[in-house]
Amino acid sequence: MFTIGKSVMLLVDVQGQLAQMMYEKDKLFASLALMIKAMKILNVPILWMEQIPSKLGPTIGELSCLMDGATPIEKFSFSCCNEPDFMNKFKALGRSQVLLTGIETHICVHQTGYELLNQGYQVQVAADCVSSRTKENKEIGLGRLVQSGGQLTSVEMILFELMQEARGEKFRQMVKLIK
Repeated sequence: MFTIGKSVMLLVDVQGQLAQMMYEKDKLFASLALMIKAMKILNVPILWMEQIPSKLGPTIGELSCLMDGATPIEKFSFSCCNEPDFMNKFKALGRSQVLLTGIETHICVHQTGYELLNQGYQVQVAADCVSSRTKENKEIGLGRLVQSGGQLTSVEMILFELMQEARGEKFRQMVKLIK
């Protein structure tokens, strides 16, 4: 079970024109926005990555506007784990459970998840918060992550897993958010 105190969300490379080419992009963007808003309600930290923003452009406006006060971490490697700035910020959080979101499932998301799993972290991939340019590549990426020891989840599944009970102010806020 993932818990609020052990979890961190990782938002990977939802940028520029590449983001606009994703399979079922409108569903992806809506799910990612919901996930970000929910993580803020639950006080789960979010690490925000951008792949060579000078070439791919910034994170799409629908998501960057929700990241007030945060700054993206620039990366050049496909795996976030190969960027020292990411690893320093990640390790400083002291979290052992990673909620993986972003693009592309079969490249940056897969390589990051694989390396995190090999380093002993628990990884859940929110299947409705990742995509690739094709459905097939998204499915292959998810399959490889599961074969490597990761787990699949969805926005609603992980939110209720993190909350664990149907009471309190955070639960009321979450119900309003999901409706």
